[in-house]
Order: sequence, then structure tokens, then C-alpha cells
Amino acid sequence: MEPNAVDHMSLWSLISNASLLVQLVMLILVAASVISWVLIFQRGSLLRGTKHALEEFEERFWSGIDLSKLYRQSGNATDSHSGVEQIFRAGFREFSRLRQQPGVGPDAVMDGVSRAMRVAISREEEKLEQALPFLATVGSTSPYIGLFGTVWGIMNSFRGLAQVQQATLATVAPGIAEALIATAIGLFAAIPAVIAYNRFSARGEQLIARYYTFADEFQAILHRKVHTSEE
Repeated sequence: MEPNAVDHMSLWSLISNASLLVQLVMLILVAASVISWVLIFQRGSLLRGTKHALEEFEERFWSGIDLSKLYRQSGNATDSHSGVEQIFRAGFREFSRLRQQPGVGPDAVMDGVSRAMRVAISREEEKLEQALPFLATVGSTSPYIGLFGTVWGIMNSFRGLAQVQQATLATVAPGIAEALIATAIGLFAAIPAVIAYNRFSARGEQLIARYYTFADEFQAILHRKVHTSEE
């Protein structure tokens, strides 16, 4: 193959010679891929930090420390990794508030604690699920967007062939190759997004399950505490 033919079939040459619509499709897919990778690194860091914070807090919680002291120590827990501390603070704050109110029975106290921690868990669940819809959208639609660019490019190639007296592989190959690049970019954007979505969904569900387990165990401790004080 001649050097100029090789240059004509290079990746950049195929992209630059593609039709405007196909180039727009490629640009959309590249942008979606870049955003996906940024979100993948951000969510990965968040989940690792959240898991580490959960394990660290549970170690302190089960060390026998006084709950009031633990509550004061976690007073500055406002970072994005302090999910379990926010749940603990919500439950203990409601527990302390209701116990100070006259005429509030133990069952009412525990109902309030349960509601407060459920709300806190729901908030943490929303944090863990951020960016997942975007990754799911990229993973499910990118191949179709790339396929649309490919189909459009092949249609243009065949329209060009209709104006040529004798069609050869050399005249057909560049148009088809530049059209197929759109599908390749679509798959490049979709595959990491799908893998990340499945991985982050599973890890998020594991963290939420541990949050609910912690909430149940914490409620059991508070239940014993409130009923003991009533005796």
C-alpha cells in the first residue's frame, strides 16, 4: 500500500474526513466517555472512603466507649465519607431529645429513633447512588448512538459510490472504516460505564445493608438503655 494511502486510512484522517453528523456523534461519545471516567474515579474514591469510615467508626462504637462521648467526638462529621456517623448522630440526637420531653414513653422514643435513622439512611443511599443513572445511560445508549453514526456514514459512502463508474475496495474501505469508528467509540464509552455501574451498585448495596445492620444493633442498645432507665 502506498504511503499516501496509509495516511488516508490513518485514524485521525478517517475521523477528519467523516461527515459532520458522524463527527458530531463521535464528539458526543468522547465527551460522554470522559465524563464517565471522571465519575468512575470520583465514585470509586467515595466508596472506598465510605467503607473505611464505616469500619473505623464501628471499631470505636464497639470499643465500649460511652455513647454521649462518641456523639461529641463525631460532632464534626460533615465530610462525604461519614455516612454511618450521620446515622448514629441522627438516632442518638432524637433519642436524647425525646427522653428529655416529659410524658414520652419508651416505645415513642424508639419509634422516633427508628424514623430518624431511616431518614438518615435514605440520605446516605441518595449519596451512594449519585452518578449511577448517568453511567447507566451511557452504558445503555452509547452503542446505539455509535451505531447511528455508523449507519449514517455507510449511507453516505454508498451514496458516493453511486456516482463512481467502477467501485473498488479502495474506494469503499475508507468510508466504511470511518463509519465504523463511531461504533468503536460507542463501545469504548459503554463498556467501562456498564462495568462501573454494576460494581458501584453492588458496593453501594453492601454499604446500605451494613448501615441497616448498624441501625438495628444501635436500636437494640438504645432499647435496652431506655427500658432499663424506666425500671
